[in-house]
Amino acid sequence: MIAAKTSETYAKQQVSNIVSRETMERFEQIHRALVQWSRRFNLVAPSTLPQFWSRHVFDSVQLLDLAPKTTKNWLDFGSGAGFPGLILAILLRDRPGAKVKLIESVGKKTAFLQHCARITDAPAIVLQQRVEQVPAECAEVITARALAGVSDLLVLCERFTGPQTVLLFPKGKNLEQELTIARKEWDIEAEILPSITDEQAGILRIRKFHRV
Repeated sequence: MIAAKTSETYAKQQVSNIVSRETMERFEQIHRALVQWSRRFNLVAPSTLPQFWSRHVFDSVQLLDLAPKTTKNWLDFGSGAGFPGLILAILLRDRPGAKVKLIESVGKKTAFLQHCARITDAPAIVLQQRVEQVPAECAEVITARALAGVSDLLVLCERFTGPQTVLLFPKGKNLEQELTIARKEWDIEAEILPSITDEQAGILRIRKFHRV
């Protein structure tokens, strides 16, 4: 695993080794927009703004390899400034028929997401709604970062899951505690995967769950 404080230079280099030059330029477009918009709006925690590549982009990119290779229908709950949802949409840009729905209730954040989706030509659909208000559908993959505890996330995901749906939740150092609490209410088939950007973090991948 990479040290918790992955350097920006290292993270950017790792991302550039994975994606095309055109994709890197789209990430740069988001970076420029985020810096500009952050002068007026609080889109991400100010302390993470200088960590764009390590905290936001590299952290998001790692999720793609944890999803089925043929995934086209992706939901991202509580998308915020687009991490991981917008980054994943850009990565899926060349996959025919792929779409990522970015669900975010805060107007200034949805405006930013719409702007970034437009300038990067990402296959993203931005919904300014709470997850509870979104019509039910069956997604192939659902992601959520820093939105809620595991048990609450499963409540939100229930209406959007089918037999093959995969849930990917990047989590911090309290992941195992959250999972233990969730298992009091849910029977969960899950695995904890290491994060490549933070040795204290992990990614919870859930393939099946139902209420106890």
